[in-house]
Amino acid sequence: MTDTGKDLLSMLQQLQSRFTWELKKEDLKLDDLSKQLQHDIDVELGEPGTVAHYYRFLAYVRYLQGWPKKAETLLSQSEQKTIECYGEDSELRLIVTYGDLAWLKYHRGLYTQSQSYYKRVQDILVKYPVDSSTDLHPEVYGEKAWTYLKLSKSYYSKAIDCFRRALELQPDKYEWNKGYAIALYRTEEVLSISQQTQTITEESPATKQLRLALEINPDDAILLSMLALMLLYYQKPQEAEGLVERALEIGPDDSQVIRYVAKYLRKQDHLDTSIRLLKTILEKNSQSAFIHHQLALCYKEKKDKLLKLRPKPEREVQHWRRLCISHLEEALRLKSTLNHTKAMLVLGYAEEYDIGRAREMFTEVLEKVEQEPDNIRQFIYRCCAEFCHYHILQRDRAVTYYTKGLQISATTSEGKRCMRKLELIAGQRLQDNHRDAAAHGILGAVAKAKGELKRAVENYENALENDTNNDGYLSALGELLQELKLYDDHRGS
Repeated sequence: MTDTGKDLLSMLQQLQSRFTWELKKEDLKLDDLSKQLQHDIDVELGEPGTVAHYYRFLAYVRYLQGWPKKAETLLSQSEQKTIECYGEDSELRLIVTYGDLAWLKYHRGLYTQSQSYYKRVQDILVKYPVDSSTDLHPEVYGEKAWTYLKLSKSYYSKAIDCFRRALELQPDKYEWNKGYAIALYRTEEVLSISQQTQTITEESPATKQLRLALEINPDDAILLSMLALMLLYYQKPQEAEGLVERALEIGPDDSQVIRYVAKYLRKQDHLDTSIRLLKTILEKNSQSAFIHHQLALCYKEKKDKLLKLRPKPEREVQHWRRLCISHLEEALRLKSTLNHTKAMLVLGYAEEYDIGRAREMFTEVLEKVEQEPDNIRQFIYRCCAEFCHYHILQRDRAVTYYTKGLQISATTSEGKRCMRKLELIAGQRLQDNHRDAAAHGILGAVAKAKGELKRAVENYENALENDTNNDGYLSALGELLQELKLYDDHRGS
């Protein structure tokens, strides 16, 4: 590299750009992201300024895919759309765009053009100085936040931080309030919240932020439908229903609104209405993994309802199951990182007696399970346990996965399902052999999860009577005795 190239590289490293935001290529899932961004551009998803953002992000993806000229074209289109959208206020919105162009020209060896874009950024920064050298313009924080939000769950905390920083500088700015609400909504473990058995009274940060954003703009149908979903978890169905009705009045043809409303309807057990809405937007939005996944969930619930009938209508069950599998497969084709979708397919294939495909998907699911948030991990462990328990008859392995699911939380419906299965397995084993150490160990784990520490101690002691040198039981018993001692000491003080 020439001295000119080295000097330029040092300058570019100071720019705010996707090239300097440490976006790990292995986290980007380029094919999935490329399809998603191109689809969002094609259907002009969101507001004009949002579409300009999709062009910028897709440009970076195209560069990583080895198409720098296509990337440059997309950045030029983004610049044009940004100017069209924001007019005289577009300069601060172009800081990242020009930074990306400077880097792109540099990587193509066009140093003079790269320096030209670098100078454009510097001119904007001189024209609009920030209060502190550590601060960025809110428009830059916003661009970073929307970029992180489009990536995997592992980047959501960064998105939240960037939206917070933007709000510190512009607390009343609707775009940052909306983005912050969406980021919080996505990061909260909605599935776990919905499965809690106790009544929840304190609204979550996402719910509060959704309300705050809607105070600024009461007519945002997407946020109205998101808030409606959240309110179901706080036992406020009447308010939620009113929000859904208003969302549909404002955005009857908005695919994003409809998909959240359809999810709301499914959770309210209005399956046929939900399916009808989802199929309607699928005609316009066939490349949405989310919609295919939601349809699959509807079909699964239709199937599960039929399984409770006696006698079971086998043909109808198979019909809904195969529709469910078809949409799960399509969701995975569009977004290959949906691990919970893969877990559902494991059971779907097994129920169709396609054990080979089920085993293959089972292995694939477990490779990435530890990277998932707690609610997804618990769901996956329960699915894997059921596959082992009912389809390949590996009962000990099933106990392992049921236990892993239970240890995440005993208060969710998934946790309770794992608990019931473990109690059933232990009971069956004890009927065959009342000295079965593994059965007593299982009951020890269940009692501990319930918070019944003394009963857990009794069960682990029974397990050790019949399996004296089991390190797992010894360790669990030691931890329980220590917990009980601390508890007794605390009460005594």
